[in-house]
Amino acid sequence: MDGTGPDFTPHGKHLIAGEWIAGTTRFPSEPAHGSAHLFSVGTPDLVNRACTAAEEAYWTYGWTSREQRAVFLDRIADEIDARGAAITAIGTSETGLPAARLEGERGRTTGQLRMFAQHIRDGAYLDIRHDAALPDRQPLARPELFVMQRPIGPVAVFGASNFPLAFSTAGGDTAAALAAGCPVVVKGHSAHPGTGEIVAEAIHAAILACGLPAGVFALIQGGKRDVGQAVVQHPLIKAVGFTGSLGGGRALFDLCMRRPEPIPFFGELGSVNPMFVLPAACAARGADIGAAWAGSLTMGAGQFCTKPGIAVVAKGGEGDAFVRSASDALKEVAPQVMLSDGIAAAYRDGKVQLEGRNAVEAVLSTENDGRAAAPNLYQTDAAHYLRDDTLSEEVFGPLGLVIRVSDTEEMLQLARGFTGQLTSTIHMDAADADTARRILPVLERMAGRVLVNGFPTGVEVADSMIHGGPYPASTNFGATSVGTLSIRRFLRPVCYQNMPDTILPEDLRI
Repeated sequence: MDGTGPDFTPHGKHLIAGEWIAGTTRFPSEPAHGSAHLFSVGTPDLVNRACTAAEEAYWTYGWTSREQRAVFLDRIADEIDARGAAITAIGTSETGLPAARLEGERGRTTGQLRMFAQHIRDGAYLDIRHDAALPDRQPLARPELFVMQRPIGPVAVFGASNFPLAFSTAGGDTAAALAAGCPVVVKGHSAHPGTGEIVAEAIHAAILACGLPAGVFALIQGGKRDVGQAVVQHPLIKAVGFTGSLGGGRALFDLCMRRPEPIPFFGELGSVNPMFVLPAACAARGADIGAAWAGSLTMGAGQFCTKPGIAVVAKGGEGDAFVRSASDALKEVAPQVMLSDGIAAAYRDGKVQLEGRNAVEAVLSTENDGRAAAPNLYQTDAAHYLRDDTLSEEVFGPLGLVIRVSDTEEMLQLARGFTGQLTSTIHMDAADADTARRILPVLERMAGRVLVNGFPTGVEVADSMIHGGPYPASTNFGATSVGTLSIRRFLRPVCYQNMPDTILPEDLRI
């Protein structure tokens, strides 16, 4: 099968240097429903073959024109769309996500590929600067200088568990690296290997159609820690993109730093995305905000990195109304299938650990069995939260924690105690403006995106989007994994001095 029909059956092989390669051992997928399939297990040797092919491809692909790469990105998007029905079928089977969610995510995936194509056609991302020669300047002449951004070399990308399309095989990291001129080696996520395979087939078809080097893209499935370690420590890999757990990401980050040649590790590791409900807003519409928060908290079974897992509200009757409304709304949410058995088990463990903490009150506690997750809600106060670091740990799933504060001064003190976040939100009315002005600098320092009167679930793919933040939200506070600015992660500036036009890069010829 070519993957363009809904009856796609995975073959379970790796894609390396343009060839589909079977491994010596295989692992079964663990679908939410439907048939399981067998997939080859990656090895360090396969990693070496993929990285070697990527390095060879770089010497051609890194010097393609912007238009050639834009056509390639557009063709990948077209090939993914041509396989739309099959991607939805295998994706829903493996992840348990509803078809509408997978179709929307596919649109986001192809949309960001096409957005990057247009972005590099425009050329502004090159940040070209030119200083004309000043041969008569005294006391010293000035040479002619150009500077522009250039691709760094092969990039490793780790597929994410919670976005089988938009943050995985052809997701944002891959799109940005390919747009920059960097070949990509993807370590596929074992929670959705069939989805990864069919998307890799789309990329492979685009490579063939555009006549590009075979090593421009590779997919390595499965494998234990040795495979991930081999990828980040391979001397030909020049950067890593990762979306996953704090523990796993930090381990890979440390490996990148311990290499003989340390490389940048762009990891998105975890965030509780606190939202602060200011007094006037709480008094006027606290119950409405609480109910809306419940919807954001449970969207996609709470398996979003931007899930607003913590709400900060005042003690007293108005804050009580917020909590009561959130709890009532959560009771109406049916259990949802989680992305994998492992994620479901981690959710149950997080719930148990939270219930075992001192001064944590269960507002809504549910039983969670198997791969299904029901909502849970807890509350504590600011003093206990600031004394117990474990309360700040992300629980991936439909679980929320309310932190009660005595007044706005305690709210400000609490805000300063948060670690780095992807997002932070203010709910305010006009009468809250003075408090909002005081808390905004704290939230700006804390998070990569600050919202007012909204909910952070759902990350717009746009030029102005920042999806990153200070550690531990991400490992590089100056980067984003969403939006056109994300391409800068895989570029570096090169200065050209007194370069004759005959060898000057085409983009610099004036």
